[in-house]
Amino acid sequence: MIGILIVAHGSLADSLVDCAAHVLGQRPEKLATLDFIGHADPDERQKALQSRLAELDEGDGILVLTDVYGATPSNTLCRLLEPAHIEGISGVNLPMLIKALNYRDSLPLPQLIVKIVEGGRNSINHISETMCHAATGR
Repeated sequence: MIGILIVAHGSLADSLVDCAAHVLGQRPEKLATLDFIGHADPDERQKALQSRLAELDEGDGILVLTDVYGATPSNTLCRLLEPAHIEGISGVNLPMLIKALNYRDSLPLPQLIVKIVEGGRNSINHISETMCHAATGR
């Protein structure tokens, strides 16, 4: 099973996992978080990230979802990436996480990444009156 780690600022990672557990009816296994709160030593953050990655590694790969590209969570991950084994996607949102959880057992990591990025982009919509009428049939 592909492990999934969410690394984000504040309590965003924990909140996303709570939301996913609510939607799915249970907390998924091999799903972990690492919240970056305040200003910590970069080496300490990297060690914490390495530890979480080791906990999730069952050999099928690990997908790391971060909040903002170029910020501390993604920059810390950049030093630990291993193509086709430890991969990262920035811009995490709930639809991306749900898609990752639903497809991680049926797709290899490289294909899962494509599916998640596409799903994340497609989940961003302007909620207009026309869109609401189409969804509700009114």
